[in-house]
Amino acid sequence: MEEVNNIEVVPCTDSDYLKPFRVHYNQNGTKKSWDFMRTHDSVSVLIFNTSSHCFVLVKQFRPAVFMCEWERNKSQPHQSAEKTEEGSAEAAGPESPEGQSASEGESSSAWPPASAGITYELCAGLVDKPDLSLEEIARQEVLEECGYDVPASKLKRITSYRSGVGVTGSKQTMFYAEVSDDNCVSAGGGEPREGELIEVVKVPLHEAMTFAYNERIPKTMGVIFSFIWFHNNMSPKYKISTNV
Repeated sequence: MEEVNNIEVVPCTDSDYLKPFRVHYNQNGTKKSWDFMRTHDSVSVLIFNTSSHCFVLVKQFRPAVFMCEWERNKSQPHQSAEKTEEGSAEAAGPESPEGQSASEGESSSAWPPASAGITYELCAGLVDKPDLSLEEIARQEVLEECGYDVPASKLKRITSYRSGVGVTGSKQTMFYAEVSDDNCVSAGGGEPREGELIEVVKVPLHEAMTFAYNERIPKTMGVIFSFIWFHNNMSPKYKISTNV
């Protein structure tokens, strides 16, 4: 999963997933404009294994996270260079690869390790199948990504909310699913034909809240929110401690 190389950043002129737009409008008499991206809504699932008292998450490489880390870190060598004497070799910009300007790309040594793009997330997927209900889409994702066969009727809807309100405004609907070892029919890992490379990760219940608030562990807001939801709604029912 962490073997990432031959990185090339190019303009995105066409995409099945993101479409950029600019909207012009008047608000309270003031003319405004806003750039946004149209994308699919999504579903996510908090999976709790009642056999092992573990939450089942997915771990995967996210190029967008990787590139954000690169953008955040790439200025550090430049800042160091500014401290050197004017005209020194250190102050000069990095030599560009042949046939590629510095603005178009960076040498492989400039990229952060692939681990910079690894995140822990809830099992999730896009709502891109109009003939299926949200529950049925969520069921498919649980089976493909985590290997558990759960009837759609057993999925409990937690809530829905807007994500990326400044850029996409898409809606995500979160479900809760209880599974057992008997429901596990495969190792999961996602759908290779769709380019997915997913590692299934189990977080013991008694470590859940420590995991959620550990800022050194890269994770989505959905993980934190869902663990808190479980603590408030399910732990009292099962008389289980989440070690808060």
